[in-house]
Amino acid sequence: MPKKLGQHFLNNPEIIEKIIKSANLKSTDVVLEIGPGEGVLTEKLAEKCQKVIAVEIDNKLVKLLHNKLRNNKNITIIHDDILKINLPKLYSRYELQSTDYKLIANIPYYITSKILRVFLETENPPKEIILMVQKEVAERIIASSGKMSKLSISVQYYGKVEYFFTVKKENFNPPPKVDSAVIRILPIAKRREKNEEREKKDKEFFKIIRAGFCARRKTLANNISNSLHLDKKLVEKKLKTVSILPTARAQELSIKKWKELSNLF
Repeated sequence: MPKKLGQHFLNNPEIIEKIIKSANLKSTDVVLEIGPGEGVLTEKLAEKCQKVIAVEIDNKLVKLLHNKLRNNKNITIIHDDILKINLPKLYSRYELQSTDYKLIANIPYYITSKILRVFLETENPPKEIILMVQKEVAERIIASSGKMSKLSISVQYYGKVEYFFTVKKENFNPPPKVDSAVIRILPIAKRREKNEEREKKDKEFFKIIRAGFCARRKTLANNISNSLHLDKKLVEKKLKTVSILPTARAQELSIKKWKELSNLF
């Protein structure tokens, strides 16, 4: 496997079984799997659900998957980059527009935030996301007030996050340098209908998030003032109206407070 793809393959059947149980699959479920690798998890998923649509970027692995899973009629292998694929076309072709599908993925850190953004912001989000990422990234995603980051806020704005279990590096081949973790994200609501008001609200929310985190060591008042070109005293006054101290820092705020802030600026 090319090193640049940062892929490590699970080789412990017990961990694979734990992921299957975490997904709580039904015989009517459709699963979209990103990065099936050698197909070990893919094969097990197909035993539990109606259909598995597996998207793999690596050409050699696609050939391996086609050969290994050729007798599994409920598995479809797609050779593509999930970040470049035409999602509306994919949804339409496999009837995911009318099907509540689940997303299961084992992905490298450098594309974690991009994939989450794609599937949480889409008008047709999965009803459940089971994700294996680096343990450190999982901890950042589930962080609470005091340790929040742009990543944790971006995910928690769209869905409820749960940390399921840690996967030690020894369970992979080749072993990565760090441990991984499996998390679950339950999107808060379907977003299928295009809604200008919703899109405007989202845009305002993330504008204030970017402003608040523009310089992590500075206070929230300083960051918002500098980023939005507003008088600092005016910013501090607005912060006080939602019970936020002028000395507060971005990582200290909850999702609720960020939503209140986005309505002020």
